[in-house]
Amino acid sequence: MSDTSIWWMIITLGIGTFLIRFSFLGLLGGRDLPDWLVRHLRYVPVAVLPALVAPLVVWPDATGGTLDPARAIAALTALAIGAWFRSPLGAIFGGMAMLYFMQFVIQ
Repeated sequence: MSDTSIWWMIITLGIGTFLIRFSFLGLLGGRDLPDWLVRHLRYVPVAVLPALVAPLVVWPDATGGTLDPARAIAALTALAIGAWFRSPLGAIFGGMAMLYFMQFVIQ
């Protein structure tokens, strides 16, 4: 690729990213959203976080893509803490502590 095409790609992607963010922050920032949209937006973090974590548990790069028992137990622990106590930070820290503990025990 030439330098010109790389810079053209960087500028185009920067403008696209700005427009995506501006569409929410600039155009809708000072307005009240409809109740049905606010109700649906509450589920976005609940859907995004597992989608980010699941591939790291099922196909971790650290183990060459094979299921690691320590990661699976830590994920189940985080799920149990999150469901029981309704605490996202508790689930994160509990799962992290269990991951380090299981890696220490298994190895």
